Amino acid sequence: MINLKGDVRKLLILKTVVELYIQYGEPVGSRIIADRFLPGVSSATIRNDMAALEQLGYLQQPHTSAGRIPTNRGYRFYISQLMKREPISEQDRQLIDEVLVKGDLNPKVLVKNATELLARLTDCASVSATGRMNESIIMKVDVIPVGRRLYALMMVTSSGAVENRVCRLDIDLTAEQIAFFVRFIRENITGMRIEQLSDERIVELGLGIGSYSMALAPLLYGVYDITRKLQQQQITIDNEASLLRHGILRSEDFTLLLDEKQRILNLLRSDPNGLTIRFGGTDGLAMENASLVISPYRQAGGILGYFGVIGPRRMDYGRVITYVEYLSDTVSRLLTEGLEEDRSKPAKAQRPRGEIIIRL
Repeated sequence: MINLKGDVRKLLILKTVVELYIQYGEPVGSRIIADRFLPGVSSATIRNDMAALEQLGYLQQPHTSAGRIPTNRGYRFYISQLMKREPISEQDRQLIDEVLVKGDLNPKVLVKNATELLARLTDCASVSATGRMNESIIMKVDVIPVGRRLYALMMVTSSGAVENRVCRLDIDLTAEQIAFFVRFIRENITGMRIEQLSDERIVELGLGIGSYSMALAPLLYGVYDITRKLQQQQITIDNEASLLRHGILRSEDFTLLLDEKQRILNLLRSDPNGLTIRFGGTDGLAMENASLVISPYRQAGGILGYFGVIGPRRMDYGRVITYVEYLSDTVSRLLTEGLEEDRSKPAKAQRPRGEIIIRL
């Protein structure tokens, strides 16, 4: 780690190299730093400082005759210690409020609109990953006859998820049996967090059905299967064309996105609690020239999922991080207000403001 008090010049050089490389995408030489940023310091002194930063692992020299570019370690230090965040423009703030706050507040639509906005405002590929929904609340379960001995289960959760399952029974149910099952579910499962419907609990509920056990057990275990599915994470990546535009992927490499989705899910299995940044090549991502910036969105404090961006490693982190955090806070606030059915009251930010998690 660079000594902040004793290496002020090195810190300024590192900051300058990172920001010029982000802006122009070309290796940065000592002369431009001396001419534009440190006019009282010789190019030779700056070259020595850049060589020292390279030995410390913060800079690298792609070619012998070239200037320096940041390493992943250099980006990490810059983001955590040197970077200034760019405030959201009033125009973009109004756009976000117009699309999200005044738009469709259905949770799935809300998250979809937020990820599309993120791609539009950052010119990056947007990433949306559902959490395992352990904290989601079962709001409603319906049973719908769809054919001879066929019954569709429909579950609605507080996160906006709607899942269906068709169950084949050995007999046709009477109206009385269906009414009993719906009432039983309402009294014993509705209002429960998904994670609470454990193996032991479902066995207890099976015994609680009593004389209806033989007829209704398949429906009860169908409800259980739905909750297991809801706890499996899913991921989507939109605006993939930006990956081509930024030189992160070639058209023939697009099949790599399938593997990359699984890698991102693997990174999220630890349930990171704050905004997380990962760099390609060393942090579990296969796309070497890419970075992942992702943040959780919440409902009443519980993590429902994540969204963020995949962009070039030399993305404007000061701008991108601001937009990812603002959108995740806005979505979290609206989801919580929707759950409480009181959108008129201002909600507090649902994601605690901690340090940026740059590496899990």
